[in-house]
Amino acid sequence: MSNRPHTAEAIWEAADLPARRLAGVALNPSAPTDVLLRLLACDSAVVRMSLCRDRDLPREVVDAVLTHPDHRTRRFLAANPHVDPAQRARLVEDPHWLVCAWLGQGPGYEHGRSELPEHTVVRMLTTYDQEHLGTLYRQVPRSARWTFPSHPEPKVRAYACNWWSELTVRERSALLADPDKEVRENAQGKGRHLDPEYVERALPDRPCHARTHLLLHGALSRRVVEQVLAAPAGREDLAMIAANPSLPLDVLALLARDPDPHVRETVASRPELTAQQRRELAEDPHPAVRTRISLHPALTEEERAAIDYQVDSDQTFGRSDIPAWLYDSAKSRRLALSSHPVLRRQAASDPALPPDLVTRLSGDPDLGVRVLLAQNHPRAPADLLLRSFLEYTGRERWRLTTRPNFPTTELAGHAEAADPMLRRLALLDPQAPAATVDRLTTDSDPDVRADAARHPRLPPRRLTELLDDGELAHQAAANPVLPPSVMHRLVAALDD
Repeated sequence: MSNRPHTAEAIWEAADLPARRLAGVALNPSAPTDVLLRLLACDSAVVRMSLCRDRDLPREVVDAVLTHPDHRTRRFLAANPHVDPAQRARLVEDPHWLVCAWLGQGPGYEHGRSELPEHTVVRMLTTYDQEHLGTLYRQVPRSARWTFPSHPEPKVRAYACNWWSELTVRERSALLADPDKEVRENAQGKGRHLDPEYVERALPDRPCHARTHLLLHGALSRRVVEQVLAAPAGREDLAMIAANPSLPLDVLALLARDPDPHVRETVASRPELTAQQRRELAEDPHPAVRTRISLHPALTEEERAAIDYQVDSDQTFGRSDIPAWLYDSAKSRRLALSSHPVLRRQAASDPALPPDLVTRLSGDPDLGVRVLLAQNHPRAPADLLLRSFLEYTGRERWRLTTRPNFPTTELAGHAEAADPMLRRLALLDPQAPAATVDRLTTDSDPDVRADAARHPRLPPRRLTELLDDGELAHQAAANPVLPPSVMHRLVAALDD
């Protein structure tokens, strides 16, 4: 078995200083194509990883990666979030299973959706082993939803069953009666949780994933409900059936007065609640229950405002994981005009929110509303983005700086701030004084030092010094003002 490191972390740890320096050159946006091609041909795993995984590539370099003899190098391109997905798709016929598996996995969730061409997805579904499809569902174009249920290839129709809840009655019926056995079995498997007798037979008697799924989504018979009420297998069982749409209304009423506040909080989300039940939950002694019922769609704004709810601002306000096409414009408008900050937060996450509501929510008194708007709307204004970064200190804060309209001028004044994130902010300013950039290469924070080493205003003398720095050589070599002559010299050292 090969002793070569395989994970990204192991590859990086195994690299020496010259290799890490060349990995920086591989990421340099000013690197000429001939330099990139020479790096691709070198024997360093960390260099090829940086080049093929962590940046966009000219077409000529992509062509060379596709025919590279090392499958580990090709696999990096298969999951590269920076290149056009159509370029990644060119690996669909790769002869090595690992490359195919990485293509099926695709870029990580943190990079958002990266949709492969529909014909590529079809090719993968019809030729790949199931274990190589990874998170392919995140790479399927939305257009496939309309074509896959009636596709001529049985494996594609079988895959369409994964969207069971979105399929029309006619599409479901056709898949249940499909001439192909695999398609029928997939369709039956997706729909069988709607059969109370099946749920009764299949429900495990111990806490596990299968029990959770059936208690939350299965059609619950009266017998199953009574079993759970009498002897729950886990502490969450009552809350799970409280969330199940098939729960009988008399049991819902019973759980609305359950001693466990988590169960009552779950009940408070149910649309079937009567006015009396809503009033009782609005006066619940537990704040989480009152807060949950304050979001109920049946309440008027006056009723909502009368509830003593609590809004938590100490949480993550980041990218929404709801696909843009699932937002309803009329609902978003209604929520944006609500007096309840949590409902306005929901509206603020809609990337298609119209300009008048963007303007309105940009000045919202709630921090969560402003930050969520800044994180998710492609036209969030510059002043909102900067204000959100200055005021919000939670997770995904730095992502705000990557939003389309984030301002980069007049930021250098933050270079003296106590908060290292603000000192990093100063380094986004392309006009930051060279002396300031130089000083920040010795900052106490490693991220600040790394950003300073990449800054185009870094004095040439200091940039040259950092190319031999054990910590910052990688970042210095990626600095866009590094002269091409220096890049060629560093690459030429590969032949020595």
